[in-house]
Amino acid sequence: MTHGLAALVIRHTHRVPFPRGSAGEGAAAARQFDAALMSVGFKLSAQLLERLSGMSEPAVVHTAKRVLRTVSEMAGDHVRHNAYFIDFPANVPDTEEFWTRCLVAALGDEGARENVRSQLADGALDLLSLPAYGRYQHTYEEMLAAQDELVASAGDRVTVLHLGRDLDDELTDLYLALAGSPTPLAEEHLSDLETLAERCAHGPQPESIPVRENRAVVNAARLTAGTDLLLDTVVDVLRLACALSGGDVTLREPTRFRALPRAVRRALLAGLDAVVAANPAKLADVPAYREQFKRLGERLHPHEYPRWPHAAEVFAVARGDKEARSFDSRAGQLLAASDVMGAVRLLSSAPGKLFRALDVLLRVADGQDERDAVVDAAVRAAPEVSGRVVLAVREHFLNRERESGRPRIFVDRRGRGWVTPDTRPPVPAADRDRLIAALDTEIRRRLPAPGRLLLDPDILDVALPLSGRAAPAGLGVLPRGTVAAVDGERLRFFVYWKQTERRTDYDLSALLLNPDYSTDSWLSYTSLGAVGGRHSGDVTEAPDGASEFIDLTLDQVRATFIAPQVNIFAGEGFEEVAESFFGFMLREGEQKGRPFEPRTVRMKSELRGAGRVALPLVFRREDDGRWQAKWLHLYLRGISSANRVEENQASVSTVVRAVVEREYLTVRHLVGLMSDGVTAVDLWDGGPVPDEPVTYIGLERPEHLHPDSRVITVENLRDLIPG
Repeated sequence: MTHGLAALVIRHTHRVPFPRGSAGEGAAAARQFDAALMSVGFKLSAQLLERLSGMSEPAVVHTAKRVLRTVSEMAGDHVRHNAYFIDFPANVPDTEEFWTRCLVAALGDEGARENVRSQLADGALDLLSLPAYGRYQHTYEEMLAAQDELVASAGDRVTVLHLGRDLDDELTDLYLALAGSPTPLAEEHLSDLETLAERCAHGPQPESIPVRENRAVVNAARLTAGTDLLLDTVVDVLRLACALSGGDVTLREPTRFRALPRAVRRALLAGLDAVVAANPAKLADVPAYREQFKRLGERLHPHEYPRWPHAAEVFAVARGDKEARSFDSRAGQLLAASDVMGAVRLLSSAPGKLFRALDVLLRVADGQDERDAVVDAAVRAAPEVSGRVVLAVREHFLNRERESGRPRIFVDRRGRGWVTPDTRPPVPAADRDRLIAALDTEIRRRLPAPGRLLLDPDILDVALPLSGRAAPAGLGVLPRGTVAAVDGERLRFFVYWKQTERRTDYDLSALLLNPDYSTDSWLSYTSLGAVGGRHSGDVTEAPDGASEFIDLTLDQVRATFIAPQVNIFAGEGFEEVAESFFGFMLREGEQKGRPFEPRTVRMKSELRGAGRVALPLVFRREDDGRWQAKWLHLYLRGISSANRVEENQASVSTVVRAVVEREYLTVRHLVGLMSDGVTAVDLWDGGPVPDEPVTYIGLERPEHLHPDSRVITVENLRDLIPG
């Protein structure tokens, strides 16, 4: 358990909890540990190396084993990545040539010959019936023997691991950061919060828990620990019940409620009763979750507890025995009647809902007086709206400057994306600009004075993580909409998956698009070679895990966009398999090595989304010939089976265009508001850092920062979002 908790800290913070062990002469073992880390793209900080060097050799080895296991998993090197073609990317055959070879081999196989002849007579051939197709024809060890050693390059990734504090202190800090996050967490991080909340229920607590899903996870731990619950809406109680039943606290999926112990039933009913007694208007939240509340009522038996009559009202509303019009329905009725002023008055009592309705209010307002009233109401309400929502609305209106008719992208909580034309009439420019200025003023007011600001320029174009699904768990993963330079001659994508029960076939593909987003070509199992690229071959089942790769020499690619994708051809979805992840590597032109070399991995992200087609990111060639990546983190619905790049090229092209042409708020925007011409900003070029405390914002933490410095990196970028 201790190892698992330490690994959790390393994954989230890139800090190793303060190593414990007897003193000794561990310098040699520590250097060996550092060398082993460098083989997977990591390195010990000077401070951590010094601490390990003063420990005994067995203590260093004990720490090294645990840390290496964790960072190998972070980079995707904890599994064996075999390639179908043994010396990939060399000697990849032409597609038709390869299929012909498989067919000839099958005709020479007594066990397969008759079946293949029968298929050929019928005029169709199932590739899966060919013994040599889709199944590794060599062992992992044989593949390694066929590959040259990787020659290290100065361009290889190096992620520094820093010395942390005691494990308990690190866990407490991480718990406070996750529980108090101003933005929703990714699914994997929400699971980590559950682990931490169980351990930290009796310790220090965050000043506030603004995200309702986080509150549900914390409340479940607090209920078990016997501490007070944090409830101020009836939906808080519903989310808590979902958490106790192992269900979905985001409420996007129905939960099958378990039989609950009497003490838990009493706690939930008492919570409902207290919320409604304090504010009967809270009953208006029930209709939006009518079915879930009805199912919950069947488990809680409120009729057995007459001392909590207000809790019984909740279920009466759910059954339809008592009317409680929802807030949204009342607002919708006013807007349908074009009563903008009435809608503004109503929505002003719920500032968050007012902000989410600003676009429609400005569009349906009749004349400048009504539009002025909408903007004035927004300015008054802004201090009561969460920073995340203020920034999200700011980003929304940034994109309303564009002409209508451009693609408009929507992304749900599970990462599923879809696009529609933007047919909305424009928002008058003067009103939009006035509103944007007011939102910037509000955010500037909330941002802390940074003191001396030390800035890594590479983080400026990282998009602000305004939602949990903006950035799934992984290594080097940046939020959706982030633009980052791609420095390397060869780009290699990889996907790994391991099926749970059924035969599962994932297909790694890459769609190459022209400047107008039309298709130039693609790489997939049906097109093993295209301009500048090679596919490693189709693997059609993964009982022990399977990998596929695409290798591209960038200066040979004639297309403007490269859109890698993972298609589910058959079997289990991304949320059903035992494990699945995608990533990319960068190599210099002459670097050889195995198909998968962890030190060249620049990004590795978990594949856990709703849909049958995953779109992790897109690469774009700029006018000067350099390449940039823009993160997507999207899933398309696809079809139940046989998803292929040929069939989804239109939908992929539309989504790529929508994200590429959308403007996202970035760190650059917040830094501009934070500094505002009065704060000294130093750009960090990788050299020595100041001796005094600073606010550092960058992709990774530099060594030797003053201990009183505030540090914002990709791992805790959410902390930059004001509350």
